[in-house]
Amino acid sequence: MSLARYHDGQRELQDRFETRRLADRLDEVTYAAALGEGHRLLIERADMFFLATADAQGQPDCSFKGGAPGFVRVLAPDALAWADEDGNGQFRSLGNILRNPHVGLLFVDWQKPSRLRVNGLASVLLDDPLLAEYPGAKSIVRLAIEQVFPNCPRYLPRMQQTDASPYWRTSGATAPRPGWKDDPRFRDALPESDR
Repeated sequence: MSLARYHDGQRELQDRFETRRLADRLDEVTYAAALGEGHRLLIERADMFFLATADAQGQPDCSFKGGAPGFVRVLAPDALAWADEDGNGQFRSLGNILRNPHVGLLFVDWQKPSRLRVNGLASVLLDDPLLAEYPGAKSIVRLAIEQVFPNCPRYLPRMQQTDASPYWRTSGATAPRPGWKDDPRFRDALPESDR
């Protein structure tokens, strides 16, 4: 069963550059509908990922999500979850998910290097039991995985983390207040609880 579901545009370029057979083989060999053990390990030690969403009209948005390793939870081979931490209040990613649940996650291990794509249907939950495990989080995002596949890492530079973000919540510590919240241009627009 094909998981890649190549569309006409992809097929057009695969045919133009004679890669249709290769694309089909990659689909057969590397695509899965659930996480394997190596995928789980990469995700559980990740301190970041990139989240691609689109609104109801298909307008894309991509955001960085970061936290201490383990901030993304592998709930099952076909399910992930992470907390929505304090942001700038635009809710671009989560708002998109409310209108179009199809999302793509890209995990990158800069030291190995390796990449893993995880696609699926996301939901935003305001009363999820996992909230108790993420002090200060406003919601939990759960992902029902539809497609998992590793990506060729050949163009990834090797990078090393020097300092963890002081904004990551670890061991119940309170994160420092971001400076932009005290910028006079935004101060009066903040929610009452943040002033």
